Amino acid sequence: MKKQILAMSAILFSGILFAGCSAGKADSNPETINVTLAGNPATADPNKGGDTNSGSLFTQTDEGLYKLNKNQKVVAGVATKVVQPTNNGKTYTFKIKKDARWSNGKAITAQDFVTSFQRQVDPKTKSQVANLLTYVKNYQAVQDGKVKPSALGVKALNKKTLQIQLSKPEPYLKTVLATSLYPVYTSYVKKYGSSYGSSSQKIVSSGAYKLVGWDATKDSWTYKKNPYYWNAKQVKLSKINVQVVKDDTTAINLFKGNKVQETAISGQTVSQFANSKNLNTHLISRMAFLEFNYQHKATSNENLSKAISLILNRKTMTTKVLADGSIPALNMVPKGDATDEKSGKDFATTVGNLLSYNVSEAQKDWQRAQKQLGKKKLTLTMLVDNTATDKQVGQYIQGQAKKYLKGLTITIKPMPHAQHIGVASNGDYDINLDGWTGDNQDPEEFLQLGNGQDPVNFTKWADKHYTKLMNEIDDTNHHTTSERWALMQEADKYLMAKQGIVPLYQSTATHLVSKDVKGLTYSNQGGNALYQYASVK
Repeated sequence: MKKQILAMSAILFSGILFAGCSAGKADSNPETINVTLAGNPATADPNKGGDTNSGSLFTQTDEGLYKLNKNQKVVAGVATKVVQPTNNGKTYTFKIKKDARWSNGKAITAQDFVTSFQRQVDPKTKSQVANLLTYVKNYQAVQDGKVKPSALGVKALNKKTLQIQLSKPEPYLKTVLATSLYPVYTSYVKKYGSSYGSSSQKIVSSGAYKLVGWDATKDSWTYKKNPYYWNAKQVKLSKINVQVVKDDTTAINLFKGNKVQETAISGQTVSQFANSKNLNTHLISRMAFLEFNYQHKATSNENLSKAISLILNRKTMTTKVLADGSIPALNMVPKGDATDEKSGKDFATTVGNLLSYNVSEAQKDWQRAQKQLGKKKLTLTMLVDNTATDKQVGQYIQGQAKKYLKGLTITIKPMPHAQHIGVASNGDYDINLDGWTGDNQDPEEFLQLGNGQDPVNFTKWADKHYTKLMNEIDDTNHHTTSERWALMQEADKYLMAKQGIVPLYQSTATHLVSKDVKGLTYSNQGGNALYQYASVK
């Protein structure tokens, strides 16, 4: 599971002009484009980064055993082919392409995958995405410190043959391998240790582009075509200049002046381009939600979270506050994220709308919470990203609480995305406006966020029945696909009844794209641009 932990920011921009950009083209090279990104990636290390912006970087610079083609289908990446498992679905053996090379020209080896996966699950790495490897043999024992990372079920049979042993069949492994699990350059890991991926000088790329001029403090950098990429002949764009842009007006002016050829837009800005041929928008598998800190007495009160959820008119939130094409959440799983193999029905639609707007019921729940807490007045701090979108949503929630829940005050605390992730992961909050972007087309990816045993459960909500349900969902050795599907529906309904997490809305990816840019597509899950399939007219 690509745990884009905690992709709290909606689309953000920081307006600094590209140096040397001409009005006519991106620059003198017709195979170059200028683009914006939502914010600063926290890391270039694929073993660590779970935030949205790092995920965008990985999409350009990293390639795993599989990848997504321009039609969103899983195809062979570094591996020679998409393989079928043996041993009742628990053993996968991959051959790595002979011409698969790092951006420094060195061969990508099976050991580079072994190094990556062992490092990712090592507790010392403090990876936000360790649980992408949950189904690999000995994962939990490594996480618990009972065995060394070398005991993980991954092995280099020889320089170009990788074997993965699972503890149980994984229904969505193919998608994870295509979108979320990447090799790391073993020599650099040994050389740089924990600082691997902290700058472009301390990383090499396995994908179509190499990273140039980046570290976590930079607001601009470049993706340059990797000349050693095995499929380099099919990559048309030779360079992508990236700039973080935080102001919508600046972003639009840059686009209108052809200073950038692609930029994300958000909120009510989207409506300005409703009839524009430059507008590219589609729903993505991303859910925004509220987390309540169950380590704090007040915010661990179930009636409090229910009351706040009930005063939120999600239709108003999406149409009036966001106004960017986002839709109200129905439950914990986004629409279009997963489909029943037998019936073809969408998971979220089948579970139905479990999030109502009911002020009178909310006020009853608030009165119960006040009595249980022994307080008539309560002030809570809510973390949000320092973006226009997050702040607007936060202000809406704040206003609804003030209007309908007398005695409850919510203070908004905006902060930069990377800082927000750190503070939330440390549990230093009352309420957190958060989000999750999925990659594996499986409901469990979102449902697990409420599991108290999951490492990315920042709320520390630990419900024994819910954990039992999640353990059953994970037990693919003893549950059929249909049984697992039914268990996931039950878990979603239970989580919503308890409001262990409070879903708000499903996001869209909305971009302005120049008519000169052809073939640019975006992943359905994270909404990341797939530049390797694009070209300039």
